Amino acid sequence: MTMRAAAAPTRATPPAFDAERVRADFPILARRVNGKPLVYLDNAATSQKPRSVIETIERYYSDENANIHRGVYYLSSRATEAYEGAREKARAFLNAREAREVIFVRGTTEAVNLVASSFGHARLERGDEVLVSAMEHHSNIVPWQMICAERGATLRVIPMDRSGELLLDEYQRLLTARTKLVALVHLSNSLGTINPIADMTALAHARGAVVLVDGAQAAPHMPVDVQALGCDFYTVSGHKMFGPTGIGLLYGRAEQLEALPPYQGGGDMIRSVTFAQTTYAPIPAKFEAGTPHIAGAIGLGAAIDYLGRLDRVAAAAHEADLLAYAHERLVQVPGVRFVGTAASHAAVLSFVLEGVHAHDVGTIVDQEGVAIRTGHHCTQPVMEFFGVPATARASFAFYNTRADADALAAAVAKVRALFA
Repeated sequence: MTMRAAAAPTRATPPAFDAERVRADFPILARRVNGKPLVYLDNAATSQKPRSVIETIERYYSDENANIHRGVYYLSSRATEAYEGAREKARAFLNAREAREVIFVRGTTEAVNLVASSFGHARLERGDEVLVSAMEHHSNIVPWQMICAERGATLRVIPMDRSGELLLDEYQRLLTARTKLVALVHLSNSLGTINPIADMTALAHARGAVVLVDGAQAAPHMPVDVQALGCDFYTVSGHKMFGPTGIGLLYGRAEQLEALPPYQGGGDMIRSVTFAQTTYAPIPAKFEAGTPHIAGAIGLGAAIDYLGRLDRVAAAAHEADLLAYAHERLVQVPGVRFVGTAASHAAVLSFVLEGVHAHDVGTIVDQEGVAIRTGHHCTQPVMEFFGVPATARASFAFYNTRADADALAAAVAKVRALFA
């Protein structure tokens, strides 16, 4: 199997972005690993947290900790205000029409499972079809397999080409009257491909299908406007966008959420309960059973605030410059081949080093203080398609610098020398 080297990403002079100043906001970036300055290039797995997020969570637990919605006392009122304030921040971040269209979840995985379960039980019947793309994360495959098996529906796969771009002609062919839902990743975690979501959504809607978008990777790197994308559901993981772990967002059109049954039962999602019958609260409460991750939601609100203080156009241009520069440096190392060469590409460089297993690459570069991810990245079908057991993946954020890219290239060159 031959993998073509990626065409060098176009690199123009980016708008001024002071990455060194931004780095000072992230305490962990000042530490050393194995005696070397930390070079953190595993942002697709999780991002680091700015001091403002850390301090917001600490302040909540130190000064404002209480349960929400139920209490009439001061602390409960303050916690409720902060929690619901974070929902409004999330609404603005996604450009949802209403705050009630934003559901707090544990992350993208739970968001997809929520939709798969609720939509599947309400709308999927034997003979129906669900489409997913060939580059999906396991979290956007397995829940659909499970609900399709339960409901007698069929899972179909939108193919991609060797560059890691979806075949839109094949996608249109797969869309039929039987298609009930299309689940698509916005930005691939293992290839870096940015999919044309607005166009694909319009095609699905023309066939009467509902569209869910996995935005876990996209949200940290580009503006997300769910109204412009036109999708019915959009998922976000807080920990990938500089917020806490264990918190995320599910955007859903109000009319879609209102039509679906609850995902879980318990406190706070009810209007009334008797042993004979339960009636459910309106959205968003209907999908937020039990005590939520209050500190996580407030911390995610702080992360959204932090992103709002940045020039995100300049930050995105800085990331694009870094990606192009890292490509230029890595391609000089003999035996490096890139996996994922789509024209529309961001944040991720996945590669193999001929004759060296990806895990060996990751282990050795770690000795140089360079943190990258190695493995199948929860996209085993992608690895199978490209005929590799695993890749090494460097993934960038706005706090990375050219010096980080230089350190990565130097570390990979050392691996090459060790296995020469």
